[in-house]
Formats: sequence, structure tokens, C-alpha cells
Amino acid sequence: MGSDRTVAVFGAYGHTGRFVVAELRARGFRPVLVGRDPDKLKALAYGTEAHGAGAWGTEDRAAGAYGTEDRAAGAYGTAPDIRTASADDPASLDRALTGAAAVINCAGPFATTAAPVIEAALRAGIPYLDVAAEIEANLDTFAHYAERAHESQALIVPAMAFFGGFGDLLATAAMDDWTAADEVHIAYGLSSWHPTAGTRTAGAVSRERRGAGRRIRYTAGRLEHRDDAPPTLEWPFPEPLGPRTVIGEFTMADVVTVPSHLAVPEVRTYMTAEAARDLSSPDTPAPAAVDERGRSDQTFLVDVVVRSGGAERRAVARGQDIYAVTAPLVVEAAERVLTGRTRAVGVASAGRMFDAPDFLRALSPYISVELFT
Repeated sequence: MGSDRTVAVFGAYGHTGRFVVAELRARGFRPVLVGRDPDKLKALAYGTEAHGAGAWGTEDRAAGAYGTEDRAAGAYGTAPDIRTASADDPASLDRALTGAAAVINCAGPFATTAAPVIEAALRAGIPYLDVAAEIEANLDTFAHYAERAHESQALIVPAMAFFGGFGDLLATAAMDDWTAADEVHIAYGLSSWHPTAGTRTAGAVSRERRGAGRRIRYTAGRLEHRDDAPPTLEWPFPEPLGPRTVIGEFTMADVVTVPSHLAVPEVRTYMTAEAARDLSSPDTPAPAAVDERGRSDQTFLVDVVVRSGGAERRAVARGQDIYAVTAPLVVEAAERVLTGRTRAVGVASAGRMFDAPDFLRALSPYISVELFT
């Protein structure tokens, strides 16, 4: 294990990866930029890519404009650390993780990348985190690494992203002192959804694995595949969204993370119909930056309802850009892992690994959260 401020980012030049690199830099970490394409890594490092600001954030446009390693190093003390690696080359991954204290995997599809990068992290003896939203990839991580990681006291945190990790944190916080519940409902109110190329590719991989036209839901304490169409209903979102038509059983990675540690037999997720249409349309463009941080104009409201008997508890979160907000989520997780603020070893979701209410409070610069317990 290397310096506790050096974090490797695999898939650094992807849409989410660029946000993660900038967030690491803003928090005083030294990111190691890892990916298959050396030209894209250099473009990210020296400011000719990365939402117009380079990997080093909006202050660092000068380094990108200069375009040279010497000037970038002069501005920041050291040159950007760029390492080429691919998931199908274990030796390249080993070289990429040398000297890193942790690795964050931002490169989908995670059905392809998660296992090789986890293996490299285990060889290096460092924690692994990813931003996987793919249900099948997250199931694989729990199934294949839970026992092995626990025995070696390794830390593996999958789905540390908007879908999977964030919903799990909200549901765990809403549970409060309940040790079990009957149902968890997570309703995603997105103003729109402009999917990245990575989102589309990951979705195609998941659909291929489960079979054309099949969907997944979590009921009676287990995952089941279904061939029928998901239901459409109205969800009573709090203001400013209000009641909206949603696709019921629009199943996301929360059906893996939440029941991995909470005693809840029913976990349902919902998506606003407009956002679901955006995602399914091949004509929907990728996200476009509207501010200096590279965020899109997409807004979100996440409404989590936990029921036990006749009682109900709730968590409501509001913010902007589901891809951009993944960066503070996973970087906060990395910070806590590297400073020993964890509650588990082995493979664990966000709600199991961390103090959920405290973690959510730490996100206050990015997301507003209300708990009704």
C-alpha cells in the first residue's frame, strides 16, 4: 500500500471518472489516472478534455492551456500521474496500482471490469470501490468475493454511486433503530435522463445476461425474473416535484445493496416515466455541461419509504446531475475507508460499511437530505 492520499482511478477519462478525479483533487488526494487510451489520459490530465476543465478542476485551466508537463508540475508541485492499463492485462493493472492506497473503478461495463480490478486490488492489498449500477455485476461481486475478502480482511465496496449506494444509505438511515422492516420503496424523480455511452453499454450487457425482454424484481426475500411489462402508477413525490407517473419495478442496483444487509423481504424501485423514456430512446443525447463544474441541468429527487407493520419512515434527497453527484459519494467513501471510519470488512454496500446518517450529512454541500423517522 502506498501514500494514503494516492488513489488510482480506473476509467479516469470516462464521464463519471472525470468527475471523480476532479473531486479527489479538490479534497487533497493525488489521483492516478488509469485507462486504456494514453492519448485520452493525457488530454484529461492537461486540460484538453474533462468537461472543459481538465482533471484538476476549474482552477487548473492554466495547466491545461499550457499543455506541458513541466508547467503543470510547476503549478501543482508534481506532474499528473498517468498509467495505461486494461482489464484484460493483469500485469498492466498491477503496475497501475503500484503505490496507490486504494482504487476506484469507474470503467464500465462492470460485468467485464470489476473482477479483474478487484483481483488486482487484492494482489496489491488495497481497498476497492466502484460505481457499478449493473445489477448482475454487483451480484457477481458479492457472490464471488464475499468469503475471500472477509477472510483476508479486505475492503470491497461495490455500487458506491447514485444507483445502489445512495439509495442504500438513504434506506439505512430511514430505518434508524429498526432491525427489520416489511418493505423498502425507492422512487427516483429525475427531471430527465441523458444517458452516457457507458450507461447505454452497461444496460445492453445487463439485458443480454438476463435475456431479451426480461426484467428483475426483489420480492419475498429473493430476486426473480419476469417477462411481463412493469406496472405504471403514480408516486406522491414531495414538492417541488409533486405526484408523477412512474414505472414501477424499474429495478436498479438497490435491490442488491439494500437486502445485502437489511432484513427487508420487499425492495422496490421506481422511475419517473419521462426519465425512463429518455433512457430507452436511442435519440436522447448524452449529458451536456451547463456550469463550470461540468454538471448537466438534470435535477433529482429521491423519495425512500420504509414500512414496518403500520409504521412508516422516510428519507428525501434532492440534488443535481446523477453522474456528477456520484463523485462526492465515492470519494467520501474512499476517504472513510482510508481513515478507518468503516463498520465492516469484506464485500459490503454503503449502508453496511458506513455510518449512514453521518455519511449523508457529509454530502450536504452537494445533496440536501431530510429524514423522517
